[in-house]
Amino acid sequence: MKNIYTLFLVFLFSLVMKAEVSVAEKNALVQLYNATNGANWTSKWDLKTPVSSWYGVKLQDDKVVAVQLQMNNLVGTLPSSIGDLKSLEVLNLSFNKLSGSIPASIGELSSLKTLSMFMNSLSGNLPSEIGKLSNLETLSLYNNEIEGQIPSSLYSLKNLKVLYLNSNKLSGTLNAEISNMVSLQQLSLFDNKMNGQVPFDIAKLNNLKEMNISYNQFSGFVSKDLAKLDMLNMTMINNKGVAQALKVSTERNTAIVSEE
Repeated sequence: MKNIYTLFLVFLFSLVMKAEVSVAEKNALVQLYNATNGANWTSKWDLKTPVSSWYGVKLQDDKVVAVQLQMNNLVGTLPSSIGDLKSLEVLNLSFNKLSGSIPASIGELSSLKTLSMFMNSLSGNLPSEIGKLSNLETLSLYNNEIEGQIPSSLYSLKNLKVLYLNSNKLSGTLNAEISNMVSLQQLSLFDNKMNGQVPFDIAKLNNLKEMNISYNQFSGFVSKDLAKLDMLNMTMINNKGVAQALKVSTERNTAIVSEE
């Protein structure tokens, strides 16, 4: 009888252990909670309860696959330990009050498909480590204060379908390597400080349906193939604050810049 009882306890203990996430993942979530003023979240976590009961956290096979805390009054910075959520597929922290830089450890989330942190106050440069997210399909970081150039590593994301970086403080040029992003369907870079020639190679993106690069300082010519897009906005603002339109010519494989 004693042996049966012992076996039962062992079996019960194994079930409990199996039902909980790893220590590293739980610690990463706790650090996120503490770093973003979790005590004042709109929907708080009770850290004494199982992770499976925590608001916005989705588990699959005892691993954290989604953290969706949009519009939840997160205030603070992202801890580097976010990179310990190795099985994460969705990270949505949009419509909060996050500040500071995106940690380089974000590149450790190799399973990530959706990264949405729009409508915050994130600053600093985009980490080049984002280019490691080979499974990423949606990158939405609009309405922040991100500055610097788009890292060249980002152009290697062949599975990316949606890229929203509008309304930041991005500068520099749009690299011709954007043609490597063969799955891209929606591109939004409007309201930044980017300049230079719009790459002709962007016309090679056969899946591209929508592009808005307006309110930057791009200049020169663009391919007439861009006129085939369902939605296209290429109104520029020059250094005098004058609106200029990159108008596509139907007669030539170029477009001209003209003041409106």
